[in-house]
Amino acid sequence: MANEIVIAQTTSDNEDQAKALAWGAVESKLAAGVHIDAPMTAFYWWKGKVETAQEWRISYMTTTDRLPALEAWMHEKHPYDVPQWITLPVTGGSEAYLSWVVAETA
Repeated sequence: MANEIVIAQTTSDNEDQAKALAWGAVESKLAAGVHIDAPMTAFYWWKGKVETAQEWRISYMTTTDRLPALEAWMHEKHPYDVPQWITLPVTGGSEAYLSWVVAETA
């Protein structure tokens, strides 16, 4: 079952926006749960120069079946021109937790 579960991540430079992106994904059953990490400092290239910003990382717990819909939803709702979007495979974990993720995104 672990190979069915992924953690998808994006970031936001606004805590309220991060909470909205979390709430909407869970409410829509696109993710079973979401974690928002404390603000961090990001450094990145944008339009030919190095930028820095305070950002909140948003981690979605979902299934590979729901991932395409979650990605499409996130791109529709996210205000960035090019939001970070990465997925991390879950290679193991509590069977009870992994089953919960599957059940809540069905």
